[in-house]
Amino acid sequence: MTSFTRHWAQRLRDSHKPAYLLIPELLAEDLASGRLTPGDRLPPLRELAQALELNYTTVARGLAEAQKRGQIDARPGRGSFVRSAAPSVPLRGGTAAEMTMNLPPEPDDAALLQRMAESFAQMWSDPQRLRAHLRYQDFGGSPADRDAGARWLQGIMGPTQADRVLVGPGIHGVLSGLLSLLARPGDTVCVESVSYPGIKALATQLGIKLHALPVDDEGPCPQHFEEACKHVHPKALYCNPTMLNPTAITVSAARREALADIALRYAIPIIEDDAYGALPSKRPTTLAELAPELTYHVTGFAKCLGAGLRVAYVQAPTVQAAQRVAGALRALTVMAAPPMVSLATQWINDGTASAVVHAVRRETNVRQALLLKHLQGWNVWSQPDCFHAWLKLPDTLSPNEAASFWRSRGVAAVASTAFATNTAPPRAVRLCLGGATTLDQCEQSLRVVADVLRHPEQVHASVM
Repeated sequence: MTSFTRHWAQRLRDSHKPAYLLIPELLAEDLASGRLTPGDRLPPLRELAQALELNYTTVARGLAEAQKRGQIDARPGRGSFVRSAAPSVPLRGGTAAEMTMNLPPEPDDAALLQRMAESFAQMWSDPQRLRAHLRYQDFGGSPADRDAGARWLQGIMGPTQADRVLVGPGIHGVLSGLLSLLARPGDTVCVESVSYPGIKALATQLGIKLHALPVDDEGPCPQHFEEACKHVHPKALYCNPTMLNPTAITVSAARREALADIALRYAIPIIEDDAYGALPSKRPTTLAELAPELTYHVTGFAKCLGAGLRVAYVQAPTVQAAQRVAGALRALTVMAAPPMVSLATQWINDGTASAVVHAVRRETNVRQALLLKHLQGWNVWSQPDCFHAWLKLPDTLSPNEAASFWRSRGVAAVASTAFATNTAPPRAVRLCLGGATTLDQCEQSLRVVADVLRHPEQVHASVM
């Protein structure tokens, strides 16, 4: 039995969903995580049925469904082969963003919204400035934009140098450039065993292997990282150390020092994805401060102001490294959108960006109080300034089935399989407390979650 069939067999035993429908979902998850890669040959039907403890007809029906979805090719006389890993995203016809994205709450502050609107209008009031926004710009931002970015980074990671700071089109765009710069197809990057789903998608697209590091309540395991450095020879360590998406863990100071020490001893570059770095009321010491000669520190506005403001900042270890990053990002993205960058610079300079972060933090604190009110006593983890939570489920609930049930009732829940970078996702879901939901809607969602935890049979009944 192969590793993926062992994983499938366990998931099939745990699920109440018809096996022929679950098989295509398992294929998609394993393709996204790298457990399966394009061109892999699946075991013959009878062997697969035996390994999964299913009858031949059920497995044949499942693979037929997978072929219909474009996940596999069936070649007569040769078998079934996994198709391309290029992601396919269903279009929503211009409707609202998917509710399961992890979005900051939108503060209901009329004065702040008016301030933001006036600032936005001011940016377009000058015809000369408007024309400049519609032209190509120097990649990485103008000196004024990079200076503003350096000041923003300084509040998150301490002293910065503008000549090592670049402006990019959102954190995800910067990560794609960094991964393509530091690793080649077939190379390995170390990541948390549950991590930002975007890093999985990028690795799949770039042909990069992810090596999962076990995570506890202090962060990624240093011993496993050192073993990987000795035997796997990773090209980089990717880490989301502050309010990790999805578990909400902030890596402890001791753990950060241990990871930085190992990276320094083995000369492993660090990609520090600090998407939530502006939110904590008490700033932790960053990996960039502990290993400045190795760390690419990345942050942006999507998780602290709004996902539509696609502006990010990256500080490279050296000026030369910044130039290489600029080349990679220019090849992939050309440039960040000048109107968005100009707005970000204006909001940093006039204090609007800081005011929005404070408002998001206040709103998050209120929603965290609701989380404690409704889920106290259950195995849920978060922290006061974090707008997502990690809920570990009892044995009576499957993460995929529970998350699907909750989403059908308006709850922003995502199963652990979306975040797992190894073959054993924990029995857990991520709950988002933010997005375009009111406090009343947030509280109602938490009531729904609590009701299912008390009465799990309703989930099972809905999927029979």
